[in-house]
Amino acid sequence: MAAKGAEYDNPMLEGGMGSSQDSTRRPQQQQQQQRYDVVIGAESSEASLDCFSVLLIALSYLLFIITSPITIWTCIKIVTEYERAVIFRLGRLRGGGGAVGPGWFFVLPCIDTYMKVDLRSVSFDVPPQEILTKDSVTVAVDAVVYYRVSSPAVAVANVEDFARNTRLLAATTLRNALGTRTLAEILSQREEVSTHMQETLDEATDPWGVKVERVEIKDVRLPMQLQRAMAAEAEAAREAKAKVIAAEGENRASRALKEAADVMADSPCALQLRYLQTLNTISAEKNSTIVFPLPMDIIGPMLNRSS
Repeated sequence: MAAKGAEYDNPMLEGGMGSSQDSTRRPQQQQQQQRYDVVIGAESSEASLDCFSVLLIALSYLLFIITSPITIWTCIKIVTEYERAVIFRLGRLRGGGGAVGPGWFFVLPCIDTYMKVDLRSVSFDVPPQEILTKDSVTVAVDAVVYYRVSSPAVAVANVEDFARNTRLLAATTLRNALGTRTLAEILSQREEVSTHMQETLDEATDPWGVKVERVEIKDVRLPMQLQRAMAAEAEAAREAKAKVIAAEGENRASRALKEAADVMADSPCALQLRYLQTLNTISAEKNSTIVFPLPMDIIGPMLNRSS
């Protein structure tokens, strides 16, 4: 155990690296040491048992042997494939601080207690949080978090209620992560916000033996006044775009009409055919009296003769 303690405390390991690398490695070493304090302490628990503890264990074994036909069914426990059992003997982690399972395991009467830990992924909803964004807009944001227990012994011994603490930490992390972003960034960069929250939560829950697998932003609810303002802005933008498109269409149509007029001016027969085509179209649509002007090339000679 002295060697393990020296491994964490010595800042010049790994071939005597420089002070700059030591300063970046030291927080990681301290975090690893904090996480595995339970396991290291459990490894030395058997060696540090006093005489009274040894006597209690011996009496418990003797009691089990005497009452074995009855107590054997209460001393054998079973955990399923997705569960692990963390056993405490006289208040100390048993078996090197690890967890037993799946399958059956044995506990001594009166001196052994155990806790079951579920290793399956668990999801929970983060309640809607009122957040003031960087551009001074109040929004309500909720999320969903997926996590699982990576180290049962650490999750039981290092934190009182890892599930409740993870929920509270997720709510505060959501407020902190979104409070430094503008409304446009929150709406358009949800994937980046989710990844940042997942990394932050995973780093914070690692000493608890909890692995945060995924964080998703569910909904971003805006104030009603802001929704109206954004809707009016979007409608104005659409109307402006429609007017621009209509103006471009009229410009193209006028150019096409000008080109058609030039062609008809060069060919009087084309103008006459256009008159006849228009007459045919009108007569097919509505059966009514139509006053149609005569072409100038027909009435022109008549006017010349009368003069």
